[in-house]
Amino acid sequence: MSGVTLSNVMKRYGDVQVIHGVDLEVADGEFCVFVGPSGCGKSTLLRMFAGLEETTGGKIAIGSRDVTRDDPAERGVAMVFQTYALYPHMTVAENMGFGLKMNKHPRAEIDKKVAEASRILKLDDYLKRKPAALSGGQRQRVAIGRAIVRGPEVFLFDEPLSNLDAELRVEMRVEIARLHKEIGATMIYVTHDQVEAMTLADKIVVLRAGVIEQVGAPLDLYRDPDNRFVAGFIGSPAMNFLEGKVTDGRQVAVSSLDKALPVQVQVPAEGTAVTLGIRPEHIEITEGSTHTVELTEALGGVSYAYLAGADGERMIVEERGDLRSKAGDKVGIAFDPARAMLFDAKSEARIR
Repeated sequence: MSGVTLSNVMKRYGDVQVIHGVDLEVADGEFCVFVGPSGCGKSTLLRMFAGLEETTGGKIAIGSRDVTRDDPAERGVAMVFQTYALYPHMTVAENMGFGLKMNKHPRAEIDKKVAEASRILKLDDYLKRKPAALSGGQRQRVAIGRAIVRGPEVFLFDEPLSNLDAELRVEMRVEIARLHKEIGATMIYVTHDQVEAMTLADKIVVLRAGVIEQVGAPLDLYRDPDNRFVAGFIGSPAMNFLEGKVTDGRQVAVSSLDKALPVQVQVPAEGTAVTLGIRPEHIEITEGSTHTVELTEALGGVSYAYLAGADGERMIVEERGDLRSKAGDKVGIAFDPARAMLFDAKSEARIR
């Protein structure tokens, strides 16, 4: 197995640049997840790894090999796509071993590798079935098995769970995590679902408009984001953002709360516009009338109350316990200012 290194990697389509000088190291055996909104460049980067998109500038290395200009078949990678792309007339075993068969590997070797992949993915009972007789989750396991059989240095996953229903997504997340633990391969995984990223990744790469915004372990990004974009993207429900201004001393006046809050960081000059971020689980609903509950989502052990302030500013509050708010209630809110994060309103950079 091998790690992956990107050095000043760029991608242009004509005059339009979509990947802007990306530098990244993915360690050998690491599970790295690319997240970001649609159009941020995460799938383009993955296809550049695979050799399915030409790299306009920079260098891609797998282990010690520069593969920037190598053909896809020479890179030592295997890719699992959003669609299963299975041959409908072949059995599961034939689908998994087809790549080796085309490369004229001995039959005994193909059977051995298919059997090992089948064991890992718990497909032994389905080897003689054809894809039409499988569920969506089983078909995706076959597609992953086809990648395992090739014995690649790096596995690439391009939103492999997006076509599955909610229950199967959870099941397959567990399967992929278990697979990584068992085979210990380097895996690079693209998703727009930050819940998948948080549960699977050793390292998350947050992309926006072809630029890496931040790289780090899931909880590091959650607890210590570098800017408002990362803070709002990582976490479900998203972080609440309240607009405010720096007042005299170490305080920020938040109009929707109709009060000033002390902060723990070195604030900019008085009058500077800032954004205060606070996560739903760090807010408590109290007696009062500063906010109206517009909607509640009751999910069993937890509920989410969607509040609107007098000035129209909205926020989400997590509630637990037996007493929970309901739509139409007038409430107040409270939170520990030490839990809040401060961002520059213009640059969106974190103020630390």
